[in-house]
Amino acid sequence: MQIQNTHKIIIGAVSVIVVVAVSYVLLGNRQPASRQQMIHEKGQNVMPFSLDKTQHIFKKTENGGTQSVVVRDPGDTQDLSLIRMHLQMEAQNFAQGNFSDPTGLHGESMAGISVLKTNYTKMKVTYSEIENGAKIDFETTDTETLSAIHAWFDAQVSDHGSDAVTQ
Repeated sequence: MQIQNTHKIIIGAVSVIVVVAVSYVLLGNRQPASRQQMIHEKGQNVMPFSLDKTQHIFKKTENGGTQSVVVRDPGDTQDLSLIRMHLQMEAQNFAQGNFSDPTGLHGESMAGISVLKTNYTKMKVTYSEIENGAKIDFETTDTETLSAIHAWFDAQVSDHGSDAVTQ
């Protein structure tokens, strides 16, 4: 009788362990999305082009830097057009101190943003089309603004993960 009770207890315990393990695998093992995954997903709401089909390129220079976006497939005329439209609008916004798209995506505390908002009159922001995309050049002679541009570029590369590279 005691052996039967022991078997029932063991079978019951094993059943509970199996149910818990299966539940963990099916429901509880979901990892929170990484910051890069979150930025990629939210980016679809801020940028009209496909992040999967494009590449952000950030290049820091002695007097600022260049932010470029290019299509991965040169034949992708739809995303090419959307890149150019978006970056032209963003360049106009940045030149006026409006960084609402980047802060909406990356957050208000993103490195460099507060200085760029304050010092927007201390930098020249220029849009131009490039082969397979477009770019925004940031130029300044102000050391605080220069540091902010570089910090902002670093933060974007970090946040965008495989969607962005440095040159």
